[in-house]
Amino acid sequence: MKTKFNGILTLLLALVVQVSFAQEKTVSGTVSDADGTLPGVSVLIKGTTTGTETDFDGKYSIKTKVGDVLVFSYLGYTSVERTVGSSNTINVVLKAGEVLDEIIVTAAYDIKRAKPTVNSSVTTLSAETIEGRPNASIVQTLQGQAAGVNITTGSGQPGANSQIIVRGIGTINGDAEPLFIIDGVPVDGDNFRSLNPNNIASVNVLKDAGATAIYGNRGANGVIIITTKGGKFNSKLQVEYNYLNSYSTLQDVNFDLLGSRQQLLLERTYGNGRGASLTDAEIDALANAVDTDWRDVFFRTAVTHSHNLRLSAGSETTATNVSLGFFEQEGILQDSDLKRFNLDMKINGTNQNKKFNYGVTTSLNYSKSNEPNSIGSGAINRNYVLGAFMSVPYISPDEYTNGAALLSPLLFSNTPLFLLDRLATYTRFEEEVKVIMALNASYEIFNGVRVSSRFGMDYIEEILTRAEGPTSFNALLFAATGDNTPGFQAQQSNRFASFNLLNSINYSTVIDDKHTLDAGVYMEVIKTHGRSFGFFARGLDPRTFFPGDGSGFVFDNAANDFYVGTENANISETGLLSYFANVDYDYDKRFGFTGTLRRDASYKFRTSNRWGTFYSVAGRWNIDKEDFMEDSPFGLLKLRASWGETGNQSAGGANTVLDLYNTGGGYGGSNALIVGSVANPDFKWETTEQINVGVDFEIWDRKLTGTIDWYRKNTTGLFVPLPTPSYFGVTSISANSDGNLVNRGFDVALNYTPINTEDLRVRLNFTGNYNISERYGANITGVEEGGPLGQYFSIPYVGVNPANGNLLFLDINDNLTETPGDADRRFTGKSAQPDANGSFGFEIDYKNFFLTTQFNYTLGVDRFDFDYSDAVDPTAIGQFRHSGDLLRAWTPTNRVTDIPALRATNLGGPQGTRFLFSSDYIRLRFVQLGYNFPKDVLDKFKLNKLRMFFNAENIVTFTGWRGYDAEGFASTSRGYPTPKTVSFGLEIGL
Repeated sequence: MKTKFNGILTLLLALVVQVSFAQEKTVSGTVSDADGTLPGVSVLIKGTTTGTETDFDGKYSIKTKVGDVLVFSYLGYTSVERTVGSSNTINVVLKAGEVLDEIIVTAAYDIKRAKPTVNSSVTTLSAETIEGRPNASIVQTLQGQAAGVNITTGSGQPGANSQIIVRGIGTINGDAEPLFIIDGVPVDGDNFRSLNPNNIASVNVLKDAGATAIYGNRGANGVIIITTKGGKFNSKLQVEYNYLNSYSTLQDVNFDLLGSRQQLLLERTYGNGRGASLTDAEIDALANAVDTDWRDVFFRTAVTHSHNLRLSAGSETTATNVSLGFFEQEGILQDSDLKRFNLDMKINGTNQNKKFNYGVTTSLNYSKSNEPNSIGSGAINRNYVLGAFMSVPYISPDEYTNGAALLSPLLFSNTPLFLLDRLATYTRFEEEVKVIMALNASYEIFNGVRVSSRFGMDYIEEILTRAEGPTSFNALLFAATGDNTPGFQAQQSNRFASFNLLNSINYSTVIDDKHTLDAGVYMEVIKTHGRSFGFFARGLDPRTFFPGDGSGFVFDNAANDFYVGTENANISETGLLSYFANVDYDYDKRFGFTGTLRRDASYKFRTSNRWGTFYSVAGRWNIDKEDFMEDSPFGLLKLRASWGETGNQSAGGANTVLDLYNTGGGYGGSNALIVGSVANPDFKWETTEQINVGVDFEIWDRKLTGTIDWYRKNTTGLFVPLPTPSYFGVTSISANSDGNLVNRGFDVALNYTPINTEDLRVRLNFTGNYNISERYGANITGVEEGGPLGQYFSIPYVGVNPANGNLLFLDINDNLTETPGDADRRFTGKSAQPDANGSFGFEIDYKNFFLTTQFNYTLGVDRFDFDYSDAVDPTAIGQFRHSGDLLRAWTPTNRVTDIPALRATNLGGPQGTRFLFSSDYIRLRFVQLGYNFPKDVLDKFKLNKLRMFFNAENIVTFTGWRGYDAEGFASTSRGYPTPKTVSFGLEIGL
């Protein structure tokens, strides 16, 4: 009996082993396209995260079992599925052209979706739209490329910060800009000058609550996810070098500024200035001798050089990428520039069975920028832009000798000489070290169950150095009597470190090849630490002074208090603790649903309001998958909808939790405790509820593709300053308003390819956003109930009184008046926020030549042109340069005109809307013409890529705006204009 039992047991064991071996086996093969084998093709067992990639020769090998479905996918090719049968070999040929299954990153938490199964509003931009452009900041390069994203740069300073608004401004006093994520690390969204745009692989813009609610209190203003370039598994060493050389100049200004002769004649007519007492002959002599256009002195043709070297390679288990960058850009304004060094490294790895994955990303960046300060101000002794446009032309740069010579006589007309002295004696530069680091690891503990952990760091250290030389005009002008060693040197050091830790468990499964379920639970901790220290030292010895060191410091003494310095220091720490979960379900690629729930605890609020709950739901219907669409021209027709709530914690200053005190000057100058800040225990989040309905479509074999979205955002609990009694020691505290702010509108993105042959491809594109903002419950004077945010509240200006040359306005009853008052102000229906913005353009590829254009447009923007106001201000005649428009000013013989009399009696009163103009524009933002060298040339020089191109940016603008720059986000004046730029570029691949 025992023998029989042993025999049966042996037979069963053999059968189990046989079945086991029959189920588990190794499948191998080759993946190719029409031109040959393809390395780096993803081979994935459907419904799992188990997979591999093809090697250098397009070969792969994977452990699988009979009945498994292998999915072969490669960017730009149609994905192919093959079911494992009895054969151990599966060879696949991929066809190029259809990219419906291109992966889109929809969140920084390792959530990826193919385009047809994305449930929310996401815009994806590839490296091809970013590389090869002369912008120092990645944000400037993105301008106009994503529907619903309004990017404006109000300065031509290299690396200048831009304003980024997604679907309208959603806050009044809080941070209105989106959250930025780079390789999974939240980063400072106001500082990109030290980062290298050429190292970016893709940018994903998340716009609706269905996409952003997973970020909770940081998602109300949208999220922009940046992924940097990495290596590929099973790839040979690849070397790429990119070079760019650019030349930038000042855009044209339509002020019709007067030359020396006309300016002197105007001064004689007005009776003030150097020309007031000159004869015709004297005016002719001076004008013939000197006719300076100070724009040519303070602005220049600026040169940019950019070098980028990239090396990448990969084995079966490791993919590595290293990028080196050097960027040097002069600003068109004198004494402005940016120099940058970048080292970026990314390593991704896995083990043999693909269950364990890891990644390490390090970005080391250093920049040094010279950035003139006081730009945009009215300081005639500090603002070079003011001097360039407003300085009288009959003064020559040769008249400058030194600062002391300008002290007497002290004339406003010597403005350009004051500024030449500042160029020679003032130093201002900022050095920055920026480090972004990300470490991640994940392990598939069960089939479809993966645990992950990620650590990220964003580190910034800045040192700002300023010095005003002891012999400078400004130092001498403001020196106290008896101070023979004036001047100052100041230094400010800021250090900021943000640490992010994310742990998650994710589950993914496919049931019956129709039901796909992905779910995840997460815990995230964010901690930031800030430190700052600075000093301001008065008194510099000209014999030993050198900007940036302390050799010239003059120390305090008993004789006077000229050289008493000041110091400052600050410590700030913040934190965020979050728990959240999401689930995504797909049925047969026809229907989909996503749900997200997040709980955040923020340092910003006291215990009673510390926790906030944010959520969203999103769904889709892929109509093209229905039987009744079988013979339709649609390759994709998807209806999406989402609803959810997100938050905003970015307001209220550094402290909103504690009552803090400082030491300072008290009664009689004695040391005393003074109130530093007062907390509000009721202060809490801003909350934004957003509804989104969208349609994605692809028609006629992708000849026409597009996305259309309608949205409505309603923000409540708006951050406002609450006035406090004077005995508090502060004027206001952070609070929440009972009002709300509504943004609603449409996003549109269209692409049409009318010609797509082997030799010629023509593609047209259009993006647009139409947005209306409405504010309710403000209860503030000058804010209209239901009116647009930032609406101007002013007095209508209607022209010039032909009877006397005075300015004419409308009073509150619409009667003409020359003496308006505050009671006559009204809502104008105009603001600096656009009604519509976007871009359009075309791409043409003819054989190896390519031509790309991008026209940006903005509609519905009105701004005060204070620069034009300066140019037609008759009270400044004799001090500054003027527009030729003043030559048609009202006189008894020229009564019908748009320019008031030079001595109109009400010039000193309110100006109302006189200088409020539309700054709508259409601008040729970017044009590129280039050539890709053919394969026979590449083979001859043993290259795999050789590409050369010419670029032009901001080359022409169609607008009625007469000021320095039609692009802008406020009614500023005397600011740094953005330049127009031409470039030459070269790309080489080995």
